[in-house]
Parts: sequence; C-alpha cells; structure tokens
Amino acid sequence: MKQKLASVSIVVDNYDKAIEFYTQTLKFTLVEDTKLSETKRWVLVSPPGDGKTCLLLAEAKNEEQKSRIGNQTGGRVFLFLHTDNFERDYKLYTQNGVKFIEQPRYEEYGTVAVFADLYGNLFDLVEPKQYG
Repeated sequence: MKQKLASVSIVVDNYDKAIEFYTQTLKFTLVEDTKLSETKRWVLVSPPGDGKTCLLLAEAKNEEQKSRIGNQTGGRVFLFLHTDNFERDYKLYTQNGVKFIEQPRYEEYGTVAVFADLYGNLFDLVEPKQYG
C-alpha cells in the first residue's frame, strides 16, 4: 500500500485575502485556483520547493465554518513548516509582518519558533537538524 497526504484544508474568510497572505507574505506558490461555482473555488497553495503537500484554502460558507477560522485545532500548533534555512525564513517572515508567538528556540530535533497565519492558526517554523 502506498499513500500520502496531498492537501490539508484550512478555513479562511476570503479566498483572495488568503491567497495574498500565503503567496505574498509566506512566499508560498499558488498551485491552483479553479472556479467551481459562483461561490466556490478550488484553491491550493504550497510552500516553495515542495509542491507535494498543499493547503486547500476553503472559504467559510456558514456560521459554523466561520467560527472555526483561525482556531481549527483549539489553539494548538496546526501545521509544521520545515525549512532548510531557519534564519533566512524567520528574517523574511518577520520583515513581512508575520506574528511570531515566541522567540526561536533550539530543541534536540532542530531550531523552531511558533508563528500565526493571517487568521491566528499556529504553525511551527522548523529547521530540522537533518533537513529532508
């Protein structure tokens, strides 16, 4: 058996605003933006250099979905973004206005700091000791 996670859905309030944040601020690549109906699009973004795992930006359509924006995991870190150069990305994100919840720290597994996306979802920016 061979499987992989292709995408992870993240609830957003507006497609275009989310695309702008992920592509301009975090420098992700817009993989796909397909109109499915008058109100629904299939929007995929991916970290630079990856292209294998994407975030599916899903615009909230009702009050229950809207209540989950920014807190899909009850305040825990939601996603883990690995990098081959922590200092470069930390500096870029900081310059782009990304809110880091903590200062970088050094763990047995590598360098890490928690940041929030446009909506407050928490990410770990991690440079593993052995990137790959």
